[in-house]
Amino acid sequence: MSTADAFQIDFNDSSPLYMQVARKLIRDVREGRYQVDQALPSERVLSERLDVSRVTARKAIDQLVEQGLVVRRRGSGNYIAPRIEQPLSNLSSFSEQLQQRGYQPSSRWLRREVVLADTDQQLSLGLSPGSRVARIERLRLADEVVMAYEVSVIPATVLPHPENMSGSLYKHLDKTGHMPVRALQHIRAMNAPAQLASQLDIPEGQAVLFITRVGYTEAGQTVELTHSYCRSDYYDFVAEMRRTPA
Repeated sequence: MSTADAFQIDFNDSSPLYMQVARKLIRDVREGRYQVDQALPSERVLSERLDVSRVTARKAIDQLVEQGLVVRRRGSGNYIAPRIEQPLSNLSSFSEQLQQRGYQPSSRWLRREVVLADTDQQLSLGLSPGSRVARIERLRLADEVVMAYEVSVIPATVLPHPENMSGSLYKHLDKTGHMPVRALQHIRAMNAPAQLASQLDIPEGQAVLFITRVGYTEAGQTVELTHSYCRSDYYDFVAEMRRTPA
């Protein structure tokens, strides 16, 4: 944002002034005038540049935070949030998606263990009753911002020691010759319950994308069942469609 004359009050607009300022800031973000992880100007600087009160500037920034365009970092400031566009036609890992877009992926491990497969896991992975699976529970981060909560279940015959795994699951599976090359993925919306909302740092009840993926190797072996709960304010899923001639 350059000068105060970049913003002019529209007296024909009946919406509150802070909403007019918020819409201007949102346009700036979406038009690329700010880069991901760049600090937004402070309330004081914005109020001086736009010739509005600090209260108006603060309420405008609040709107960007609510829309997921800006992330507040305590003691540091307000930063432009990452946003991920994931093509539905490509099978790739979370780490690969982020690296392709210039983000730094990381995981916050919550649990890595071998357990008995429940009925749903047995059906999804084609396992017999009594089979054991590796269960990996983690938060997925982009540039230190929590993007998703994820639970992956892998047959224990494929991943016998999940506690030794670090980094990308797909890289680990590739090294052992069990890389998924095909997957079925289901996506639906849900409202985040209290515990999930706390993990994702969002308000309880906010919409998230619930994604279930079942992955298969080249030989047709089912090697992955992953449930992902993605912040809908950070994720866009993109599908290319073509019309078939009649």
